[in-house]
Amino acid sequence: MVVALGCNLPGAYTSREALLEAAVAALAGEGLAVVARSGWWTSAAWPDPAGPAYLNGVALVETDLSPAETLAALHRIEAEFGRARSERNAARTLDLDLIAHGRTVTDGNLVLPHPRAHERLFVMGPLAEVAPDWAHPLLGESAAALAASASVGADAKPHHP
Repeated sequence: MVVALGCNLPGAYTSREALLEAAVAALAGEGLAVVARSGWWTSAAWPDPAGPAYLNGVALVETDLSPAETLAALHRIEAEFGRARSERNAARTLDLDLIAHGRTVTDGNLVLPHPRAHERLFVMGPLAEVAPDWAHPLLGESAAALAASASVGADAKPHHP
């Protein structure tokens, strides 16, 4: 299973890095065992690059939870970290996205794989870092190939504080 993590506001934490590290640690408390994770990547805010820059990464997770239960767990963690869902693309303390749940393909309220993740370098770049051969459940392309062709967040790069 692939979970993307991101933020551009540190919330109650001293930095975005500290917030994301705490979020990774919180996954286990929801039955989401992290088996691998990327480093953090930075990218300009979107759609307005004048906003605070984002920090993003991915975690490979094992769980017995269903896709819907997993999404509910991710939303609980976001709420614990002060995520307020206001306008689309607003600055945020924590964004957790379920990118893929095994090879599951769904549509409706929960769309899997995530419908736009393959276009986003700030998701595919970190995923290619930890699982370059991961294959998109619908497209069949590897994370490395998708990172090379990603068109959204093309400025994303590994973060070196």
